[in-house]
Amino acid sequence: MNSTKQLGTESRHEKPTDESPESLAAQASDRFQWHWEETAIAGEIRKLAVASDPEGMLIDACERQDAGEEGVIDPFWATTWRAASGLDHFLCDLSLKGLSLKGLRVLELGCGTGHAGLAAACYGSQVVLTDGVRDPLLLVRMSTWELRDRCQVQQLRFGIDRIEGPGFPLILGSDITYLRTLWPELNHCLRDHLAEDGQVLLSDPYRIIANEFRDWIQENGWSYNEHKVALDDDPAHPIRVMQLRAK
Repeated sequence: MNSTKQLGTESRHEKPTDESPESLAAQASDRFQWHWEETAIAGEIRKLAVASDPEGMLIDACERQDAGEEGVIDPFWATTWRAASGLDHFLCDLSLKGLSLKGLRVLELGCGTGHAGLAAACYGSQVVLTDGVRDPLLLVRMSTWELRDRCQVQQLRFGIDRIEGPGFPLILGSDITYLRTLWPELNHCLRDHLAEDGQVLLSDPYRIIANEFRDWIQENGWSYNEHKVALDDDPAHPIRVMQLRAK
């Protein structure tokens, strides 16, 4: 299952993956160390395929960047951020308050480990889980295998790629507002993919830069509501969920 190899340079022209679990596992092991981790998702303990050494992967990427190697991408996707758990809990609250997630078309941006999108699928949604790089998608395909009839996994780079077809009534993103330079591309991606009268849910652990994003996104034509989600692992540090609608 595991490999001694570290994250390589991202290729935008890789052949489509073989969708068998065994082949996906072999491809992931050829790229980086990974393991199955029991994680609370949609109120139940489920297995999530995750990178085994995210810190080591980041150090390796930084060293290669410092050495002048081109095309090396920081593997921030390798960590399961608490913001995804917060978004999972918020989706549960929405379901309890009467928003039917069953059959709802949902898009997850910057899915990383796929926690939030998988939660939506567990609640009955039809979910497209996306990330800007391909490596995490190998793990996401494994994690969503049992719900593959509800989950589609593909690459989506902000401002570059577009999913054809009707817009999505619900778009999710956990911890994707940390890089200011990506905000215009994120805004463009949201407007490209959101259905009329749809909503966007973005979560973060109350980062200072996300406070700036809160103001910036409202100045760029979005209505904004903010929600606080306390998590049992650390109630003193809640997760913020930004609820956006296009004006």
